[in-house]
Amino acid sequence: MNFLKASIRRYQLGSLLLLVLLLAVVLPLSLDIFRLNLVGKYLSYAFVAVGLVMVWGYGGVLSLGQGVFFGIGGYAMAMFLKLEASDPITTKIQSTPGIPDFMDWNQLTELPALWLPFKSLPLSLALVVLAPMALAWLISFAMFKRRVGGVYFAIITQAVALICTVLIIGQQGYTGGVNGMTDLKTLLGWDTRTDSAKYILYYVCVGLLVASILLCRWVQTSKLGTLLLAMRDKEDRVRFSGYDVSNFKVFTFCLAAGLSGIGGAMFALQVGFMSPSFVGIVPSIEMVIFCAVGGRMSLVGAVYGALLVNAGKTLFSESFPDLWLFLMAALFIGVTMAFPMGLAGLWEDTIKPWWASRRQALRDAATKPPPAAVSAPSPVAAPLAEPALPEGIGRQRA
Repeated sequence: MNFLKASIRRYQLGSLLLLVLLLAVVLPLSLDIFRLNLVGKYLSYAFVAVGLVMVWGYGGVLSLGQGVFFGIGGYAMAMFLKLEASDPITTKIQSTPGIPDFMDWNQLTELPALWLPFKSLPLSLALVVLAPMALAWLISFAMFKRRVGGVYFAIITQAVALICTVLIIGQQGYTGGVNGMTDLKTLLGWDTRTDSAKYILYYVCVGLLVASILLCRWVQTSKLGTLLLAMRDKEDRVRFSGYDVSNFKVFTFCLAAGLSGIGGAMFALQVGFMSPSFVGIVPSIEMVIFCAVGGRMSLVGAVYGALLVNAGKTLFSESFPDLWLFLMAALFIGVTMAFPMGLAGLWEDTIKPWWASRRQALRDAATKPPPAAVSAPSPVAAPLAEPALPEGIGRQRA
């Protein structure tokens, strides 16, 4: 029992269990399938926010290009789905049957070699994680080994996001261009547009997100997590202690990229399309805002941040179509100014201490002994004794 309590406290399983209860029980029972599918879309962004907690909150490296890795994972999944939707029977009206429609529009006569690995689902799933990690390793190894960090690294990641967006739009015959990849309907013949499929994909997304949080929490509680915090606060001291700081940064950045790729794949499966609008600078900065609102030191808080910001975006755009951008800006500025450590910081610094003091006050009141009972005075008062007279003085007779 003590071991279980210690594990719950060490891995912060209490807050995670509350999150699982909300996502797996409360929301499916209270929302219709359309809204639940929207929540599944929001949770795909939460993978990026969880990765940012590791690379920014613990590693001290701010990346403004996480949309690139989200997009690579999404495109890897979309390419497999697009090939399945482009079988020779379905595309028999094209000039070249058996290839995606945008390739036929751009006068390609055969499937490019880049697309051949995505005919296999296991290989496509592997590339969802490995392709973003490979690009992240290339970028981070080149930068961190030369001790490029801080604002310079953030600018470089922004430049990478811009380059990837231009590349995807420019290579229309290979990527679908600005329209992206649409009409993604089936997965191995399974129709992903039905209500039952949406429920299954939602729970798969929740399960993968919980597994990602547990993985990151395990890293945080290990020696590596301690070194990441020390590296974030005193990088030179960690380096002088004999550790290769750049390797830790590369590992954390690759881990965040892999998680972002999983989120992109779940987005493509649940939404049914993928486009370069999720790869550029603007979505990358929005993903950083998800992490900042939830709390850049809290894995669970990052999930709540992604849910809150995206739900606010949907609510504001539906209710105030002309003002929703201003309302979202007010939400970002207000939360970051009022709660510098995000919603998780509000919980840890204000609500949790207040609740602990309240419980302690109730506990003290319950254990405090009752006051001693005061005996009631006797109804018949005793006669007062006459004062003693000095010697030699008699009493005066009446």
